[in-house]
Amino acid sequence: MYTQGLDSLGKECVDRSAGDSGPLAQRFQERVDADEKIEPRDWMPDAYRQTLIRQISQHAHSEIVGMLPEGNWISRAPTLRRKAVLIAKVQDEGGHGMYLYSAAETLGISRDQMQEQLLAGTAKYSSIFNYPTLTWADMGAIGWLVDGAAILNQIPICRCSYGPYARAMVRICKEESFHQRQGFEIMLTLARGTPSQREMAQDALDRWWWPSLMMFGPGDAQSRHTAQSMRWKIKRFTNDELRQKFVDVTVPQARFLGLTVPDPHLAWDEAQQHYRFGAIDWSEFQAVLQGNGPCNRERLQMRRAAHEEGAWVREAATAHARKQAVRQGEAA
Repeated sequence: MYTQGLDSLGKECVDRSAGDSGPLAQRFQERVDADEKIEPRDWMPDAYRQTLIRQISQHAHSEIVGMLPEGNWISRAPTLRRKAVLIAKVQDEGGHGMYLYSAAETLGISRDQMQEQLLAGTAKYSSIFNYPTLTWADMGAIGWLVDGAAILNQIPICRCSYGPYARAMVRICKEESFHQRQGFEIMLTLARGTPSQREMAQDALDRWWWPSLMMFGPGDAQSRHTAQSMRWKIKRFTNDELRQKFVDVTVPQARFLGLTVPDPHLAWDEAQQHYRFGAIDWSEFQAVLQGNGPCNRERLQMRRAAHEEGAWVREAATAHARKQAVRQGEAA
């Protein structure tokens, strides 16, 4: 679904860039400036490599952990059609995680290492998945708001300077656009339903609006790494630019639904041609990042349990692969 932003990746990701200098670094930057794609075997600054490893692995973790709050509603979907669509969406998220783990592996980190970091709690994933899904309307809000925010963040990554990441994002963005439409359609159905269904839709918007705005990361004034990541063309827009685009696109959609955005300060600025919105509670964002969100512990416990329960599948697959290799060797 979404990668949070470079500011939550750890200062060591970018701070080592000073050590990467000289003709190779100059040639690398010239290629980036010319919009050439950097490929796995090309020379790259170590800080660039480490930043990408952290960002791509965090993105992959977010896809995998993001399956949990939605998977919780598969058995409770209101109709067979809704169940089938939700199953397809959760399956897509798992596939996105696999694409992204593969892209990260091209940078020299193994999938096992990334999994160990996630299960140990040392790797981050998007803070949005540490909120509970209390009603069916949350499936609509996640698709409409969370996947909508993801699309705005991820479409520019299709032009990322690192080739494997950019190429993986092309298919992911196509599938995320389906997820966003699916979520909006759920919200539209509820908004046009019974009074209790409409109330459910409004409650979901109330709870997911502000966490969705936080998904873009800290404001530009507090963003330590945006300048460098934009210079490397890992990132094409700042956090605040993306957040503003999201608000400008989403507020008219909420009004079409007949729902009220939970922000008393929301207003259209005619001169700037943008919506102005209220202050974000960044203390909540930091609390969730530090592991103190409503569902942080639950999410990691579920991932650890799934990893342990799936050990026999991994062992069986490994044994089968060994047998296949032996047979192919004998046949040759």
